[in-house]
Amino acid sequence: MTKPERNPNDETRRLPLSFVLRHLLFFRSFVIRHWSFLLLACALCGCSTPSETVGPRHFDFQEDTLAFANELTWEYQYDEEGKWTTRWREPKPQYAQHCFVLARSARQFFLNARFDPQQPVADEATYERLIRRVVSSTPRHSLPEPRKIVIPGYSRLRDFSQAQEKLLKAECGGAWQSYFQFGHWRMIFPFSRREQERMAKQILMELRKNQAVVVHLVRFPQLTINHAVILFDAQESSDAIQFITYDPNQPQQPITITYERGARTFFLPANLYFPGGRVDVYEVYHRWNY
Repeated sequence: MTKPERNPNDETRRLPLSFVLRHLLFFRSFVIRHWSFLLLACALCGCSTPSETVGPRHFDFQEDTLAFANELTWEYQYDEEGKWTTRWREPKPQYAQHCFVLARSARQFFLNARFDPQQPVADEATYERLIRRVVSSTPRHSLPEPRKIVIPGYSRLRDFSQAQEKLLKAECGGAWQSYFQFGHWRMIFPFSRREQERMAKQILMELRKNQAVVVHLVRFPQLTINHAVILFDAQESSDAIQFITYDPNQPQQPITITYERGARTFFLPANLYFPGGRVDVYEVYHRWNY
């Protein structure tokens, strides 16, 4: 059996082997005891409906993204034989395995916070309290305007995250929240081309309503990618859809994920952590079971 390639977005790689095996055995037991529920959940996953709410504004990369990156645990490169290989990054990253945390947090700030640059910059304790309120809010729908959490002293999340990077990293959530994101149950079931076609349509509908769509990128049971990004815009043609994307691993500028209509397949281009190719996509942080 070929050993799977290690990937900085493989959220299980940094866990102790005994921990992983224990949870795999638990999951196997859970599947055996609750197979009927899982079959129903799998059926329902094809029936998800886009949000009915039209957001007040479009997600803006320069305003609504975090300025700092989810750091990579490994360095990736092709070896002399052309094989995609990895090695531990040196020095060891201090903020890794937080892609789901950052994608979710960016969505929560977009939905449930409002920045007010007319107010003076606050102290650390105030920002700590406000960040905790934001990341405790639901990422599945927006708060009414009067109840939005006001962040004083800054005009946008991008500037706020540059100035308060340390505080945001401490308060937005730990790496364990990426390991145990509620929607991870979905990735163990096969992804049909029909479902991926439906997902592309669903994402388009969400984007037309000014939503910021968090998706999980997987190739399960392969471990070449296990990652969360935000799709926030799209450019359509007769044969493809270019989804403009905020990648927490590469916050300097947007990336593009392509959906090819003929193949009914999403493709992620080569980058620092993925050699490029097909990915399976599903939306998270949008329904009770995701």
